[in-house]
Amino acid sequence: MNSRYHKALKPVWQFLNQPLFSRQQPAILDPRRFWCSYRIQHLERCLDKAYRPEEHYRS
Repeated sequence: MNSRYHKALKPVWQFLNQPLFSRQQPAILDPRRFWCSYRIQHLERCLDKAYRPEEHYRS
């Protein structure tokens, strides 16, 4: 329950704390559009990580 709460809270926190007057990263004020952008960025971060399946089986 606690981890599900934190997973849901992180995007909300990032939406509320985004820089408003930044030229490098413009603010997204529409929550739905921000959620789509957040999911894309999260997927890109996951794909950038090195995938090492053999580490799971090592002791």
